[in-house]
Amino acid sequence: MGAGHDHGHAHGGPTTGTAAAAYRGRLRTALMITLTVMVVEIVGGIVADSLALVADATHMATDALGLGMALLAIHFANRPPSENRTFGYARAEILAALANCLLLLGVGGYVLYEAIERFVTPAETRGGLAIVFGVIGLVANMISLSLLVRGQKESLNVRGAFLEVLADALGSATVIVSALVIVFTGWQAADPIASLAIGLMIVPRTVKLLRETLNVLLEAAPKGVDMAEVRAHMVELPGVEDVHDLHAWTITSGMPVLSAHVVVSHEVLDAVGHEKLLHELQGCIGGHFDVEHCTFQLEPSGHVVHEARVCH
Repeated sequence: MGAGHDHGHAHGGPTTGTAAAAYRGRLRTALMITLTVMVVEIVGGIVADSLALVADATHMATDALGLGMALLAIHFANRPPSENRTFGYARAEILAALANCLLLLGVGGYVLYEAIERFVTPAETRGGLAIVFGVIGLVANMISLSLLVRGQKESLNVRGAFLEVLADALGSATVIVSALVIVFTGWQAADPIASLAIGLMIVPRTVKLLRETLNVLLEAAPKGVDMAEVRAHMVELPGVEDVHDLHAWTITSGMPVLSAHVVVSHEVLDAVGHEKLLHELQGCIGGHFDVEHCTFQLEPSGHVVHEARVCH
């Protein structure tokens, strides 16, 4: 460490865990429920000749795969860091969320295509049976949603699973409504219309989650962190003259990090010392922006000129 500058680190929360880890048991329970209902709806779709039920079951198959990947990602994310992977496998959660998005988009497209095909080639759907299986699916989805509702606010991975189950719940409700229409009116077009509605419910939510996931992978500033405001708060601290090379990004859900070069006057460095300045900077960022994993390089006035010369 050079005499002219110093490095400071602040670490918040568990260093080897993720926000999703606390919900591992609930994800497992949701996975078992999803697999069970998926089989039930496949059988129901075949017996009742309901495309809406088959579409919902297909979506549930994707949910099951997504939940399984979420659990696998949590396992990898909680493995300790190594010399080659200094953040461990924390980013595995984000990769799983990305895979979920791509799968959801594929399922949404498939459902829309099959619904259009059903308009071309109509089929007789048995509304009574479709209602029974739709109710079973809806009840099961509501149980899974209650297990994941809290975790979806803290983890992109759990949010992906939550949105998938939510789309399934809406899909089951749509199946019930379409089956009721068929029972009371005999209008068979209600089934492919319900299938179209399910497909259209899947896509927008998936696009939103995909955008958030790509922001993490592209190392955009953490959600809710205004970089101009961060810089302004840091410069307001006594003795801080400038801030450069300011970066903030997200490793995984619940793990935002920040680094910066902070230019400090010689007088303040001599009078206050590095340690007190680092504590003040860490308190400022952690208190105002909920970013506790920070790395600061303290530099005396004029050091940035030296850096520019070295770089060139």
